[in-house]
Amino acid sequence: MITTVLPTYARANLTFTKGEGTWLVEASGTRYLDLGAGIAVNALGHAHPELVQVLTQQASQLWHISNLYNIPQQQALADALVAATFADTAFFTNSGTEACELAVKMARKYWFEKGAPNRTDIIAYEGAFHGRSAAGIAAAGTEKMTKGFAPLLPGFAQLPFGDIDATRAAIDENTAAIIIEPVQGEGGIRPLPDADLQALRALCDETGTLLIMDEVQCGVGRTGRLFAHEWAGVTPDIMMVAKGIGGGFPLGAVLATENAASGMVAGTHGSTYGGNPLACAVGNKVMEIISNPDFLAEVNRKSGLLRQKLEGLIASHPDIFTGVRGTGLMLGLMCKAPNMDVVNAGYAQHILTVPAADNVVRLLPPLNITDDEISEAVARLDAAATALEG
Repeated sequence: MITTVLPTYARANLTFTKGEGTWLVEASGTRYLDLGAGIAVNALGHAHPELVQVLTQQASQLWHISNLYNIPQQQALADALVAATFADTAFFTNSGTEACELAVKMARKYWFEKGAPNRTDIIAYEGAFHGRSAAGIAAAGTEKMTKGFAPLLPGFAQLPFGDIDATRAAIDENTAAIIIEPVQGEGGIRPLPDADLQALRALCDETGTLLIMDEVQCGVGRTGRLFAHEWAGVTPDIMMVAKGIGGGFPLGAVLATENAASGMVAGTHGSTYGGNPLACAVGNKVMEIISNPDFLAEVNRKSGLLRQKLEGLIASHPDIFTGVRGTGLMLGLMCKAPNMDVVNAGYAQHILTVPAADNVVRLLPPLNITDDEISEAVARLDAAATALEG
């Protein structure tokens, strides 16, 4: 008999009732150290007082009016994102999945309006995750994502991650765009080297191809810069944003240059809830806090501290771990033991981590995790590894 909640999740047997910063409180009263942050969503932890205040204040005034009318909070957030990034314009969604749909539509509409309606193909990369919509699963192309959902949305190809030569060979007169995560999240915390991202930008400039960056997981301070592509000194034409931008409130966005967005005029796209006053009030506060250079400097410092301690952990448990990769507070423990064994052993030590492909365990803590909490986290991971060795 089917459950009342559609059984599409293999959930851990944990029920959390309260959150406090980097900690979650289970129904039993047990406190868990959260190194998952809702899969990189709770960028400022749980129940951050400034986010609670701004949400409560907005909730007492106005929740939703639809995009039939002006929304001052939305305009303020768009202005802030444009001022802080490459973009000239922003469209607000409720999720990264919705952002993917618009990014694909925007790229194809761009070429249609340019008089090249044949340019519809989009190059994606193996190991990618762009959400679970029709466009998202077609872009990823894996059997896990696509089995049973045929016919897939046409026009997508998957190449080896970061293979510039294969990308160059694949671009032809039908290519509209390239879509790539500067750091793959679900794919196993795989950063694209700066030189490869620079080469992709140059290739797109050479061929006129639009460059779409998916920063749903790696953006909004996660890597120690406001957006991960900034490390390479290049910019996309279109960028997908979500997760951290709402600090836990559902919010996403597509950012674009004026040129890339030129085909999107009134009536070409819309959202009932996207950019509502509640979400954008929270988003404005998140941007105010995370875009501060001092805050980002602390993310980088804490990343160095965590990575240093993880190297010691790995050296102490060579039968469990083989290495660590990633950037900022988006790190992946590469495992020799099955990664789900590590995750489950962590539950027993009251620490939460997130599995990923390539036998990796993701560490995605709130960006404001403290030094003491970093030490405590590594101590609990050490205890989990020791238990597995036993």
